[in-house]
Amino acid sequence: MRQEGGQIKFSPNNFVVRMRGNFVKLGVIAVLVDAPSDFQSDGMNDEFRLGEKHFMDISAVVSELGKRFPGIPVFLIGTSRGTISAAALGAKFTSGISGVVLTSTLFRQSGGRARQPGLSRFDFATIKTPLLFVHHVNDGCDVTPYADAARLASKYPLITVSGGKPPESGPCDPLSAHGYFGKESETVEQIVNWMLKKPYLSEIK
Repeated sequence: MRQEGGQIKFSPNNFVVRMRGNFVKLGVIAVLVDAPSDFQSDGMNDEFRLGEKHFMDISAVVSELGKRFPGIPVFLIGTSRGTISAAALGAKFTSGISGVVLTSTLFRQSGGRARQPGLSRFDFATIKTPLLFVHHVNDGCDVTPYADAARLASKYPLITVSGGKPPESGPCDPLSAHGYFGKESETVEQIVNWMLKKPYLSEIK
């Protein structure tokens, strides 16, 4: 995020960011959180996302939301590298959140020589609140393979997405199956249904 002319601006293509309006239309208050501007302004590496400082920051956000919207359930939603944050934070919260949604989960290490672990060593059982996985069957990103999500489907609910528009970005970028390109609205609707404990589709075609 950044300020231009007194207005907050941010890169619009990230799946969760570009679909924030759809979450709102379906009755969900959407809160976007970026990297801390004081000491992580150039972005968050995996170590930071998995660490205590990140948890302290998001704990403050969750506490503030509890004051502004008393009694409203709070869900952590991450997509791609943001799933590292959502998963790690979900494991650390003992109260204050109602669930975690991981979309296009970064299951594997990334980064070439400067390897970052992603969630390759993460134990999803440490998340004690309800956990939902969402994944496109044709996700072409090598660190977010659908097969890894499918292997967890016996333990956790999984929404499998197929179809959509031809990609307009690389396989690890949001305007592709990795970002549910062309299937965004349907995907958000089923995520919200799960969050609100309504019947939801486990397959979107």
